[in-house]
Amino acid sequence: MSNQRDFKPLNIAVLVISDTRTDADDLSGKILLERLQEAGHQLATKTIVPDNIYQIRATVSTWIADDNINAILTTGGTGVTGRDGTPEAVEPLLDKVLDGFGETFRMISYKDIKTSTIQSRAIAGVANATYIFCLPGSSGACRTAWDELIKEQLDYRTRPCNLVQLMPRLLEK
Repeated sequence: MSNQRDFKPLNIAVLVISDTRTDADDLSGKILLERLQEAGHQLATKTIVPDNIYQIRATVSTWIADDNINAILTTGGTGVTGRDGTPEAVEPLLDKVLDGFGETFRMISYKDIKTSTIQSRAIAGVANATYIFCLPGSSGACRTAWDELIKEQLDYRTRPCNLVQLMPRLLEK
């Protein structure tokens, strides 16, 4: 009897949050798109919205309500400037916060950007059985988050445990 598990592809939405980026010059969204497809997942949808908490919240809410979307990756708006509002937009929508994601992301980032990592307010959580990861807008941060954390947690084959294996139980009462 084999202990090997089969890969389970997910439908993942990508949200780029920026007042200035377009599809033509959006490097971070392209990196996430390439990474998720290389891993075997499907792109459910991708869009760009301005740094506006209500537009962010409206888009994420629509995707959370869509049973065909398993995970959402956002990039941008997690800093500390006046226009950075992604955590404020998304946190009220979460059923559960995955505190370990932000903590681990900053720990991993420290080796590359040292104390500048305290400026990141990267968060993750789950809402209506949809995983949501809010990443900084830099391409390096998107690479780090996907390569070091998200890729393995969205892979059913990862041992000893992963987020995909919990999906059937996310809506338990």
